[in-house]
Amino acid sequence: MHQLDLPQPPPLVDGGVRIFALGGLGEVGRNMTVFEHRGRLLIVDCGVLFPEDMHPGIDVILPDFTAIRGRLDDITAVVLTHGHEDHIGALPYLLREREDIPIVGSRLTLAFVAAKLKEHRLSPPMIEVAEGDRHAAGPFDLEFLAVNHSIPDGLAIAIRTDAGLILHTGDFKMDQFPLDDRITDLAGFAHLGKEGVDLFMVDSTNAEVPGFTIGERDLMPAIDEVFRTAPRRIIVSSFASHVHRIQQVLDAAELHGRKVAFVGRSMVRNMGIAAQLGYLRVPDGILVDMKDLEKLPADQVVMICTGSQGEPLAALSRMANREHVIEIGDGDTVLLASSLIPGNENAIYRVINALTRWGANVVHKGNAKVHVSGHASAGELVYCYNIIRPANVLPVHGEWRHLTANAELARRTGIPQENVLVAENGVTVDLVKGQARITGKVAAGMVFVDGVTVGEGSEAAMHERRRLAEDGGVTVLAILDTSTGKLAEPVEFFAHGLVHATEWTTAAVQSIEQAMARAGKDKNLDAAELERLLARTLARFMDRRYRTKPVITAIVVTE
Repeated sequence: MHQLDLPQPPPLVDGGVRIFALGGLGEVGRNMTVFEHRGRLLIVDCGVLFPEDMHPGIDVILPDFTAIRGRLDDITAVVLTHGHEDHIGALPYLLREREDIPIVGSRLTLAFVAAKLKEHRLSPPMIEVAEGDRHAAGPFDLEFLAVNHSIPDGLAIAIRTDAGLILHTGDFKMDQFPLDDRITDLAGFAHLGKEGVDLFMVDSTNAEVPGFTIGERDLMPAIDEVFRTAPRRIIVSSFASHVHRIQQVLDAAELHGRKVAFVGRSMVRNMGIAAQLGYLRVPDGILVDMKDLEKLPADQVVMICTGSQGEPLAALSRMANREHVIEIGDGDTVLLASSLIPGNENAIYRVINALTRWGANVVHKGNAKVHVSGHASAGELVYCYNIIRPANVLPVHGEWRHLTANAELARRTGIPQENVLVAENGVTVDLVKGQARITGKVAAGMVFVDGVTVGEGSEAAMHERRRLAEDGGVTVLAILDTSTGKLAEPVEFFAHGLVHATEWTTAAVQSIEQAMARAGKDKNLDAAELERLLARTLARFMDRRYRTKPVITAIVVTE
């Protein structure tokens, strides 16, 4: 049976564990996984997905809480693997529905979360944990292990239950020389493997990439080259949570005698937190305020901002569009120091092209070694399978191609095919007596955030927005004489975004009059019937004549 056709799952077997993702399977982002055991729920991560071109006007996309909304009181905790937005960004929206859910995470992760929640005036209980800690959350016994990622303080989570031991890696890689000297706890993974991992939930993002992900320190020569050769200002764009990359930029700026300013509220906030907690080493005297940069020679200036994914409201996009106080010009160097998230390609290249147009030299992953992934490649994943030897595998965090590639790696290491499960959002996987099986599906759609409006948008609304963007819209206005059932005046058209010459209206009126004449032979038209007739006739006319499908709105006024 195809996963789209799965029924509602049956009641969970007593003592079993049910796992279902409300985001993160089949996409890179919106990570949120629910674990059900003995009547209680544990949530791992609660992140957002950033919109693509197919979601015009949408700010972020949330997990769908429908499947757990009637059981909010059963939630024992939300456990966070690390502090990236695709793992913590949806927390405020969940906490609006129940504010006192305990939030469990590492020191830096909770600091980022606390700053975010303060803006939303939310203050749930927070429980700080570190690698090596054990924590009980209802019937779930949690153990935390250090993992290396592109942000400090990442954690993998071992979840012990009556049904078996589950290991969730979160996002991780196996950098053996990380900037913070905190490596992935492979010894801990091996120890859990000896204990017996019944279900291994493993990061899939780089499963298609052969070999091992290169280390963060390998980027230093390329970054140094940018700083050594840039003739004027350097503008670095990165995620506001990418502490390791910002550290490399600060070190390069110190080496080459440049001053640094953080640009953008989230960048200023997060780097301030990282510095205060000791995760970011800021050389003395290197940071300056934006207003002081104008006093410095251009070849002594570095600005660090957000916008490496082409986000329309981020600082870099606004610079590219000449909507920011900072104007990019000839001789400036822009360094994009983040990965290219699938789905953001078009937006990123639009920004690169615009910056190049203004005279900037844009350095990015495509033309220089200025970024490494934060995710384990195929060689690292196989290494983990071989030291853990899990009974069952559920690939997580990735598009379908990533999940499928990860599943194939698991099978090649000897895990039986029937024990390697590839699931999509909403699909329930039950772990009972050490055996994992797909059992059904719950609601797990997309929830759109448009300004302050949450959840009111739909796929139908997105489809209509795309039609408006592609083919424009037409409003047709008619005045109906109710005494005769005929038009009192000729129809009027109000077109938006159409590229056709205005002569089309004459032919459109003829089509409408012919349709009304045919309809009038049977009966007089009321206003509702006329609106349907006008819209249907104009849609058919535009399709036949111009091969376009504008959004058509018909308004009939009676007199």
